[in-house]
Amino acid sequence: MRIVIGLVVAFVAVYCGDWAVFKLRGSPHASVTVNSYVTIPEKGNKSEYDYQGTFDVPCSVSLFSQGGQSPCWQLRRNKNQGMNL
Repeated sequence: MRIVIGLVVAFVAVYCGDWAVFKLRGSPHASVTVNSYVTIPEKGNKSEYDYQGTFDVPCSVSLFSQGGQSPCWQLRRNKNQGMNL
């Protein structure tokens, strides 16, 4: 039980530290260019992938999502954004 409580306290401390640094730095934002795809289901358990183009997505320069935006490191690692219909 102590290990679980310790992990929760550590997570809260890291998140609060990330938030404080984010605010002290003036809420830095950037943008990452991502590729957008739409997946359309078809007969026979097949799918069609339609390329929608590239878009600049705003992101926060932080470890966790801050200011309602995803962190930039996460978008850089996952440049292909898909949406299912």
